[in-house]
Amino acid sequence: MTKKQKMDLDAVNQQLDQFDQVVNSEKAMRKVTPQEKLRAGVDLGTSSIVLTVLDSKDKPIYGAFEYDHAVRDGLVVNYMESVRILEKLKQKAEDVLGVPLTTACGAIPPKTGEGSAKIVKNVIEAAGFICPAIVDEPTAAAKFLQMQDGTVVDIGGGTTGISVFQRGKLVEVLDEATGGFHMTLVLAGNQHIKADKAELIKRDPANEDEVFGVIRPVVEKMATITKTAVKTGVKQPVIVVGGAINFKDFIPTFSKTLKLPAYKPDYPQFVTPLGIAMFDDGKAE
Repeated sequence: MTKKQKMDLDAVNQQLDQFDQVVNSEKAMRKVTPQEKLRAGVDLGTSSIVLTVLDSKDKPIYGAFEYDHAVRDGLVVNYMESVRILEKLKQKAEDVLGVPLTTACGAIPPKTGEGSAKIVKNVIEAAGFICPAIVDEPTAAAKFLQMQDGTVVDIGGGTTGISVFQRGKLVEVLDEATGGFHMTLVLAGNQHIKADKAELIKRDPANEDEVFGVIRPVVEKMATITKTAVKTGVKQPVIVVGGAINFKDFIPTFSKTLKLPAYKPDYPQFVTPLGIAMFDDGKAE
């Protein structure tokens, strides 16, 4: 990583650290005036639905999330639950901010098709938003990271999405159905327990060392998938984001298999949701 890239990541981490302080805290980062133009992003994830709000200069203002089981492998499998949760998050955001939220963008894993994009847009609009755009998740992450050259790996609950950029242009996109949920399934099989119980065990920091020893092969598979994408693309830097990577041994294991250094922003679970909001231009498609 070059000195400039490190400085860029440091600036991103500063924003993420500040944003983490207000997520689900019933407060905004600052007071919002009725005249302000706000941007909103919705991340319908496998394990949670996240709503983020930025100001017109793309500075984070507010965020909230709720755990869910409405999405599987990047696809909405429970439409009504998704709408219900998003309606609740929207109302909560408007109560905290004191202004209505009119528009919000969404995202899907790369190459999951127009059908997936349409369903996500329908969920967002059924919750009371106008949806200006649906973008792919790693590209949203890259926008927040201000990525010009390098690779963004977005490891969500259901998929590993990879976007390779060169001089600010997307040159390669790859998506595989391997994510945090697959870690949970491996753990459930190892422990002979149900997936819901395994998910709770996986999230508990007290179990981190034991859990990671079991799910390590899944992490190595994610790195192998990434290696395929960067083989002919831009190699540096490789930035890994997503809620599934919050293990202290994740990045060392991932980098070893990738045979390239990989980097993790602070609070990587918020990178993609914040990037999604940056695509909200306040207009209908």
